[in-house]
Amino acid sequence: MIRIKDILDHPEEFEGKTIDVKGWVRTRRGNKGVQFVALNDGSTVKSLQIVFDLSKFSDEELKPVTTGSAICATGLIVKSMGKGQSVEMQAEKLEVYGTANPEEYPLQKKGHSMEFLREKAHLRPRTNTFGAVFRLRHAMAYAIHKFFNDKGFFYFHTPLITASDCEGAGAMFQVTTLDMANPPRKEDGSIDYSEDFFGRQASLTVSGQLEGELGATALGQIYTFGPTFRAENSYTPRHLAEFWMIEPEMAFYDINDNMDLAEEFIKYCIRYALENCRDDIEFLNEHFDKELIDRLNFVVDNDFVRLPYTEGIKILEQSGKKFEFPVYWGADLASEHERYLVEEHFKKPVILTDYPKEIKAFYMKMNDDGKTVRAMDVLFPKIGEIIGGSQREEDLQKLQGRIDELGLTGMDWYVDTRRFGSVPHSGFGLGFERLLLFVTGMQNIRDVIPFPRYPKNCEY
Repeated sequence: MIRIKDILDHPEEFEGKTIDVKGWVRTRRGNKGVQFVALNDGSTVKSLQIVFDLSKFSDEELKPVTTGSAICATGLIVKSMGKGQSVEMQAEKLEVYGTANPEEYPLQKKGHSMEFLREKAHLRPRTNTFGAVFRLRHAMAYAIHKFFNDKGFFYFHTPLITASDCEGAGAMFQVTTLDMANPPRKEDGSIDYSEDFFGRQASLTVSGQLEGELGATALGQIYTFGPTFRAENSYTPRHLAEFWMIEPEMAFYDINDNMDLAEEFIKYCIRYALENCRDDIEFLNEHFDKELIDRLNFVVDNDFVRLPYTEGIKILEQSGKKFEFPVYWGADLASEHERYLVEEHFKKPVILTDYPKEIKAFYMKMNDDGKTVRAMDVLFPKIGEIIGGSQREEDLQKLQGRIDELGLTGMDWYVDTRRFGSVPHSGFGLGFERLLLFVTGMQNIRDVIPFPRYPKNCEY
């Protein structure tokens, strides 16, 4: 089957040939002598213009060719005399696969709000906007696999069902086969999970990092790329209950190696999008975010600033800017603080390091000051934090001390990596949808995943 993208990208190969094209009608216009149909097959944001000479086609034949209908058109590819396309098809034959009643089809040619399109998530991929977004989603997934494969990393599959809470936050979705209306009980009245499917309490994973560390301490360099789940009751435009994460873990990497990799990785992905998805990015730049391309180039063209958290706090305190959330040493920085450092102070992406241990996870390596850990967050314009990572604590006594201090249980398997052949190692996590927000310029994270999951919403 010939794709419309191939015809428009290489018109010289198709001009003068009679071919078939198949797709969905975007628009139809014309007069009593000729009708023009814009046909799109999803391969590109652009449509192929099909010209129907009404001396060859009757009104009855063209009547079902409405916005949203699916057709196959056969005809000659010729140079286009109109603006906006290099070639067009002079139709010779028409087959209608599926009609779309104009009175019922919800995606007529008019402006639709993002909220309306979220309610039509089963149809919104047919719009130019979401076609562009989901093609970019594919391209970024491919770029991620290519980057790590070319650097010798191994793709490591970590479990989606787990008994561990990586972040210690407790915002996990429970997985059970018990009858919740009448679960088995222990003598003290608590639920007896020994009778559950796994014989213990289990949940959907919030991160594959801990299991990823097991892979890194055997295979050297691994990465995970899969769905993760957070049961946070959040309605913000930056949070989802189900999203995808990329989490590389590297044996023998210190925090500086980790920062080098994170910067190289994120620049590779954005450069890949600019070089391979230009039509889609230009469409989104024109219709949604006029600064999108400039912002993508801003990241690719600048070296990232590396800044200790303590210095970042001083800059924020001395900025004279009034923030919604207070700034003080020990505060977990908000997006407004992160964006100030990137957009106003340095005017470059920033990697913030050496955070207070109290606001970071138990597995991060302690610095010699006993107050901070070797954490790193990569901060971007408009979005704030896009990558979070750290050097992991490889010292058995120090790691066990933090686990005991926080009262964590069931971590013996994880601690074994420090008991048997422990090595310095590091890793980071990138939320795939956060990357897509940046690359597409979309405003809401629910618009960069095909079927968003958030509180009170689990359609499809």
